[in-house]
Amino acid sequence: MRELEYPFNSEAILKKAKKIKRELLDQSAGASFLSKRIAVLGGSTTHDIVRVLELFLLNEGIKAEFYQSEYGQYWQDAMFDNPELGEFSPDVIFVHTSSRNITAWPSMADTAAEVEELIRKQAAHFTVMWDRLREVYHCPVIQNNFEYPFYRLMGNREASDIHGRNYYVNRMNLLFAQYAQEHQDLYIHDINYISAAYGLEKWSAPSYWHMYKYALNMQAIPEYAYNLSHIIKSLFGKNKKAMVLDLDNTLWGGVVGDDGPEQLEIGPETAMGQVYTEIQAYIRNHKELGILLTVNSKNEQENAVAGLNHPDGMLRPDDFVLLKANWEAKSKNLMEIAKELELLPESLVFIDDNPAEREIVRQQVKGTAVPEIGAPERTIQVLDRNGYFEVTALSEEDSSRNAMYQANIARKQQELGFGDYREYLLSLKMTGTAKAFEPIYMARIAQLTNKSNQFNLTTKRFTQSEIEQFAADREYITLCGRLADRFGDNGVVSVVIGRIEAAVLHLDLWLMSCRVLKRDMEYAMMDRVAEECRKRGIDVIRGYYYPTAKNAMVKEFYGNMGFTKIKEDAKGNTAWEFHITEPYVNKNQVIKIVD
Repeated sequence: MRELEYPFNSEAILKKAKKIKRELLDQSAGASFLSKRIAVLGGSTTHDIVRVLELFLLNEGIKAEFYQSEYGQYWQDAMFDNPELGEFSPDVIFVHTSSRNITAWPSMADTAAEVEELIRKQAAHFTVMWDRLREVYHCPVIQNNFEYPFYRLMGNREASDIHGRNYYVNRMNLLFAQYAQEHQDLYIHDINYISAAYGLEKWSAPSYWHMYKYALNMQAIPEYAYNLSHIIKSLFGKNKKAMVLDLDNTLWGGVVGDDGPEQLEIGPETAMGQVYTEIQAYIRNHKELGILLTVNSKNEQENAVAGLNHPDGMLRPDDFVLLKANWEAKSKNLMEIAKELELLPESLVFIDDNPAEREIVRQQVKGTAVPEIGAPERTIQVLDRNGYFEVTALSEEDSSRNAMYQANIARKQQELGFGDYREYLLSLKMTGTAKAFEPIYMARIAQLTNKSNQFNLTTKRFTQSEIEQFAADREYITLCGRLADRFGDNGVVSVVIGRIEAAVLHLDLWLMSCRVLKRDMEYAMMDRVAEECRKRGIDVIRGYYYPTAKNAMVKEFYGNMGFTKIKEDAKGNTAWEFHITEPYVNKNQVIKIVD
């Protein structure tokens, strides 16, 4: 919904929240929402934060049910038995505290040792709480860090003197960050940054605290809730995966076909040239996060390549997985990009300076994000604040994802030269592994469970802490598969989680990355599942398929694997069984599985 995309009108959102919610639900009638339970433990009033947060999550396809602590009772709810919160069984816990909840500040009479002890005790107040929340509820915890106070008693010295409140906040925020680095399921909601970006004096608005016990200005709540929603939607796999970029007047100033590459405005010579250089650098840095870069430009191919080879440019042709420069409708090109990347259109962000092109894509390619970038100097801010690519976990494969997709395109070109598909698969010289979950891959496995939609039999979502629990539980069989070939390493591409009951293995999750479709990795995984079952004396494997709007491609997966359908309900949910026979005949014939 356009009203909920940055830049938005905060006052309109606050006034029209009920109407916006109705419209979101009406527009999404028949769509499949991801249902999540979010517990909000507040150090101040949270009602309007929850009211607005619900809108942003609905806009991302997440239907949230909320538990809210009583005013100021965040510590009590966290630290003592709470049957209501336990029964609620949250998927995420959000601790909404602020500088107003700091219980002790340094005084000018304190020694350095006394200040350090004060910091230690204040930090322990939170770390003990996080430890208990993680232990009891086994779900991600989101914690605000601290904004600066709205005044400075010592002026600039507040930042460096051990008695200064700004110094104290910086130390506390650093300790929070260190805990988050050491614990994968604790995430920092950076209100220190958001309050600064909003304007600290406007943000603080003491009257709202004294009258209503709001820790921030009422008008700042949409900015706050929007930023918080980025973490939540990222945790549950709602991030975007690729940029689709225009060229002329988007990545540089001017029209390369008319002006020639030598006349383009980019580089240090002009103010606007510096703006475009900064834009290109910002976009290029997304490759390290695993974001795919593509081009969709009305241009001749040779002109597009010449523009990208400008000596002052920060992006080069080989930075892009796909480069579509032609005179086709951009909406058509965008759909082809999605198809070639084997992604859904809703995984894409279309970035174009032309408002007419943006509107056509909005109308014709539903689900694709189309930011209103406006003036070039606003491009980075608009992309950044929309949080399309919010990072809650980084795996070792993220930095090489663009190269993996480029290799995939090379594989498809190779396929065209073979009349026999099996011969093509053998020509790839594929090697793979199918092993129990290992610590080094936990972040990537969690990513896959939350991002994979098409080849995903049950579409269950799990956090990294839940993944780690499955791996440690003898009542589960966990497998992750890696695949490599002569074009490169695809990394971890398949995940299976099976729950053992008596002599039956219930497959709670079976998914595979779409970039390795039709490469027989599913057969290799099935062989390993059967092998693990034999080791544990399991006779029956039971698989489940739960249909969604996106996973129809695997509707008959278990049937094709040799399972027998044993149940189907009116919604199309099916259950399947496979009886392990002796000897089991391996299904994989083209991938060399190594230890």
